[in-house]
Amino acid sequence: MRSEHDFTVSVEWTGNRGSGTSGPRAFGRDALVSTPGRNPIAASAARAFHGDADRWNPEELLMAALSECHLLSYLYAATRAGVVVEAYEDAATGVLEVDDDGAGRFREVTLHPVVTISAGDPTVASALHEEAGRLCFIRNSVAFPVHHEPELRLADG
Repeated sequence: MRSEHDFTVSVEWTGNRGSGTSGPRAFGRDALVSTPGRNPIAASAARAFHGDADRWNPEELLMAALSECHLLSYLYAATRAGVVVEAYEDAATGVLEVDDDGAGRFREVTLHPVVTISAGDPTVASALHEEAGRLCFIRNSVAFPVHHEPELRLADG
């Protein structure tokens, strides 16, 4: 049975330095990303696009969403397969292409999950990344390939 879930996110531009968008360097790219009941995320453009390097940018947020979605899908699949995950970390990388006219797109994102398990079949644990990719809502919503290059570790003891 299909189900639907609604989500709400607000983005407020906070980069008006007094003259709006009167020129390409006249305004900041800062924004606050928020949803009711949570602390806002300080966001900006990537430094390459005149943003604040101390703030999250949309490209990083998209990669974080892909990485976290894979994590949650993997944990779900592991539980169903009898694999006990003790630790999980990822260092995602992505390639953004920008055309001469300023349009752009991600060409690909690669996840590098390092998973430590304490029980279950290591072969199954490794194969679960395919299942996690199939289950991940965010991966199913993007128009570029999301690869994964996992590393599996066995917990001591």
